[in-house]
Amino acid sequence: MANVSQTQVEDVIKGYIDPYLEQDLVTAKVIKNIAVDGDKVKLEVVLGFPVGDYKAELAAKLKERIEGIDGISSADVGVSTSIQSHQVQKGVNHIDGVKNIIAVASGKGGVGKSTTSVNLALALAAEGATVGLLDADIYGPSQPRMLGAHQQPDSKDGNSLEPITSHGIQSMSIGYLIDEETPMIWRGPMVTQALEQLLNDTKWKDVDYLIVDLPPGTGDTQLTLAQRVPVSGAVIVTTPQDIALLDARKGLKMFQKVEVPVLGVIENMSIHICSECGHEEHIFGKGGGESMAEQFDVDLLGALPLDISIREQADGGNPTVAADPDGRITQIYRDIARRTAAKLSLRARDFSAAFPKIVIQNN
Repeated sequence: MANVSQTQVEDVIKGYIDPYLEQDLVTAKVIKNIAVDGDKVKLEVVLGFPVGDYKAELAAKLKERIEGIDGISSADVGVSTSIQSHQVQKGVNHIDGVKNIIAVASGKGGVGKSTTSVNLALALAAEGATVGLLDADIYGPSQPRMLGAHQQPDSKDGNSLEPITSHGIQSMSIGYLIDEETPMIWRGPMVTQALEQLLNDTKWKDVDYLIVDLPPGTGDTQLTLAQRVPVSGAVIVTTPQDIALLDARKGLKMFQKVEVPVLGVIENMSIHICSECGHEEHIFGKGGGESMAEQFDVDLLGALPLDISIREQADGGNPTVAADPDGRITQIYRDIARRTAAKLSLRARDFSAAFPKIVIQNN
């Protein structure tokens, strides 16, 4: 029997390109251990993003490849996840209880950004992450309705707020603190102060990803988030329509200017499939998100159909990922969630928490 080396096993693993990392696992530095014992191999893979059902699929594919090596009789492949904090803007500190903040933005309203935000949050949770959702739209908060949560948050110490938990994710919104019909007639500085308080005064509990649902545009709120909030990455939501893409480009450029990495673009309302006859129609145009992603050298994270069920389920307080966990649209959201988290996992890690804090006291 020929002796099989660790290098041979590594070469075989390199032949598999992970669909979410878009590179081989050796290059992505997620192979933590390869042990060859005679004709047996033990492989340990630790991914930096939640993978849900894909974990078993990946293990099976790697096992098949390794057992195809001449001289190997069996392979024991273990796949696990370890989500780390990633670097944010210089001079901005991480928030207690939150590893990573992902901003979801759009240049204009009406593209389904809030619906995408809540379903992305739920999809990340379904993949196995601990997730929070911050509704940063002070003027038009919509997440309480979408999450079916209308209670006021508790305050155990009189200073901080306990997040509202709904559908397995933590959330905070100005909508929990005011009546749904009450208009917020505030100037910019009050809005930005409210946003910072909602973010910093909420007692987030060991959140891997905090999704921030931004209001549309590139104004005060977006600038505050980009300059004062520790954002690990941003996602841009658009429709294929030219006017939506024009504004989405502005949002993308804003994040690039303030050095917040754009993880990718999500194309919403990509195609309409008639519920009666199955006819497919590109109502808002075709391929806009893809061309935008190519133009700015970012990833197209996924494309979602124009489907009445997405709107109905969100309006009813039971978003698609929660309402139909095994459905086709939920699988698209979960695929987008994996791609988003995988892109973030490849970015530089933040090690600030690993360093001791020096405190000088006068005794």
